[in-house]
Amino acid sequence: MYSLDFVRPASLAEAVTALQAEDALPLGGGQTLIPALRQRLAMPGRVVALAALPELVGLRVEGGEIRIRGATPHARVAAEAPLPALARLAGGIGDPAVRHRGTIGGSLANNDPAACWPAAVLGLGGVVRVRGLAGPREIAADAWFRGLFDTDLRAGEIVTEVRLPLPLAAAYVRFRQPASRFALAGVFVARFAGGRVRVAVTGASASGVYRWTEAEQLLASDFSPGALAPLCVSAEGMLADVQAPADYRAHLVKVIACRAVAEAASGRTACG
Repeated sequence: MYSLDFVRPASLAEAVTALQAEDALPLGGGQTLIPALRQRLAMPGRVVALAALPELVGLRVEGGEIRIRGATPHARVAAEAPLPALARLAGGIGDPAVRHRGTIGGSLANNDPAACWPAAVLGLGGVVRVRGLAGPREIAADAWFRGLFDTDLRAGEIVTEVRLPLPLAAAYVRFRQPASRFALAGVFVARFAGGRVRVAVTGASASGVYRWTEAEQLLASDFSPGALAPLCVSAEGMLADVQAPADYRAHLVKVIACRAVAEAASGRTACG
């Protein structure tokens, strides 16, 4: 075992200051960092605990948005989110231990290619609010997700809040790997006023979460599963591993998208 400094700040301002050390890392729910520490994949000299900070926990509805603070556990979102699709997504992450420790901010900062939260934030067209030594920044979801395990988060910054517009209808459906409960493919569909539709896909692409813009264009004029019939998802660029080959994941994307649209159009919401 190697030694490190464990810092438990009393405020968000103290946390930001503590993270300015060259080898410091933030600790939210620990669902990614703790396994990385055990395997020596990460060896920081300082770990800064965020989960106990009241400024970073809680959610509310304000100005037509759901505002979720960065260290809010998945289980709390599952219990309190006013959007059923979002509540069921959060309630389907991992197992009870993961849901009560893992946080939305940690998931978005890590940007695992098979995680559920990136699909929700990108599918709803949310905004990620962060804070660093230079002050707060707001990053639109389309700019936040930059690739595999890569985001617009800068060194020393903390995810403080996620703002998600409330849609007219939404659903999230995934085909999950039974052991890890990560998505082999997952699709979040959201319909907004004026016919605007967003479709985000997770778990399938080798480059991480992405928007399926061809589906969005067809669904904007006909929000039904049948509207997706002309589309064919290419296996090029899809993940291929021991869990599923690329062509299987490509097939799943269309099948699951149709199910998500059907759920959202019926007024029900789902998380497979």
